[in-house]
Parts: sequence; C-alpha cells; structure tokens
Amino acid sequence: MFRFIISIFFSFLTLFAQKPNVMLLNEYNNENLSGWYMSEKLDGVRARWNGKELVSRNGNKFSAPKDFIKDFPSFSLDGELFTKRGDFANISSITSQLIPHNGWSEIKFYIFDIPDLNESFDIKYKKMQEISKNSKNIVFIEQKIVKNNEEVFEFLDEVVSKGGEGVVVREPSLIYENARSNRILKLKKFKDSECKVVAINKGNGKYKDKMGSITCEKEDGVRFKIGTGFNDEIRENPPKIGDIITYKYQNLTKKGIPRFAVFLRIRDEI
Repeated sequence: MFRFIISIFFSFLTLFAQKPNVMLLNEYNNENLSGWYMSEKLDGVRARWNGKELVSRNGNKFSAPKDFIKDFPSFSLDGELFTKRGDFANISSITSQLIPHNGWSEIKFYIFDIPDLNESFDIKYKKMQEISKNSKNIVFIEQKIVKNNEEVFEFLDEVVSKGGEGVVVREPSLIYENARSNRILKLKKFKDSECKVVAINKGNGKYKDKMGSITCEKEDGVRFKIGTGFNDEIRENPPKIGDIITYKYQNLTKKGIPRFAVFLRIRDEI
C-alpha cells in the first residue's frame, strides 16, 4: 500500500516536473575502442544537477539535504547517486524518501558529464576533476584511455570479479547528446533491457500463495515470462501491471524472446 501511495504521489509530481533530456548508452558492437575513455559503470540512481537542485531522469526533485548540495556549482552536471557496489536497494531507498534525512550521508554524486558545456569529453573530464575538489559530495568518475579492445575486456573482468556491473566507454571527442548515442557504449557480461509488466502469474509449490512469475511485454510487442530473480519480499509484493522493470538475459531467440531472463529491479521512476 505504501509503495502504491508513493507511486501515485510521484505520478502527480511528474505532471509538473520538467523532464531533463539525458544522454543514454548504446551497447558495444565490436567497435574499435582504441583511444576511447573507459570507466566502471556504476549501479546507482541516475541524477542531473540543474544548477539549483538534483532531479531524476524523469524530472522529479530528490529531497537531498541542503548540506549535501550546498557547494554544488551553478551549472548542470550528470551522474549517479552512489554508495558502493551491490548496494542499489539501499541507494534507491535513501534517495526515494520524500523528506531530507541523515541517510544521504552515505551518498556521493559521481559525475560523468557536464551537459551544458559544449566541449569535447576530454576537456570536460579535466573540468570535472576540478569540480570534485570544491565539493565534499561530488566525485568525478575516474577514466582511463584505452590502448586496445583487449584491455577493455580485461578491465570488464576485473570490475565484475569485484562485484561491479560493467564498463562504459566514451569517445574523447564526444559532445553531450540529448539522446541515445553510439559514441558512448556499455559493456557487460550479460545483456539487460526493460519491459512492461502485463500480467502477474500465481505460483505453485512453495510459492502457492505468492507470485510465481510475471508476463512482460517488450517495446516490439513480444511477450515473455520471467520467473527468476525475485526474492520472497517481491514475490509477496510483486510489481504492478504497467510497471517497467529491468531484466537481464543471455540472447534472443529467433522470435525475439529473451533467453534465461532474470528479474533485476523495478525501474526507478522518481
């Protein structure tokens, strides 16, 4: 019930929020990455500093304490609200609350771009390092120039072995695009995507009185079931029909159905 009330509240806020244009990543597809920048892909909550307040990718304001943002700059920054690897549930819980609270002391704003600065990424990277020196809560995401593709995959193995999500690579000449860009790519050990929940399916056996699986619909209309990746709490309080969820999978069948789909999370809509 509480999650339902919160969802309705934020749906109401969205009517009055100005949704920022954000640059989104494409997937690596055998591009030559020599000379690109690479960094760890943080599994946090996406946020945009608009010069006055922190807002989500949907334009809703985060209730960050005044002390958290007191030394933020007067221009825009793009990044992730993050604590540590494998801590997404905690990060989401902290950042989704409606009033400022002490939990924000765990959070840092890890920045990866300056959207309104019409310069190449290599110039902005130097600027981001300077910005982080002037704020206790802003951290620039460390970048490394790639020698060859093999180095990127070695880095990916290292990140995943330590509990990280994946790697992001960027062209040095990248100018911020308010769209999905082929000049900023993600590499993971598995593919991930989003789908809309269209049905909740009852379980059997030990899940007799709980959710057993969900039926999802991709953007292309293909429907499929996801039955793994849910803990007991989610099975007792499953996603709602219409929710957008993130899932991971190995590849697609000829009919476009994700193979070995595993639930990851309900998409953060704040």
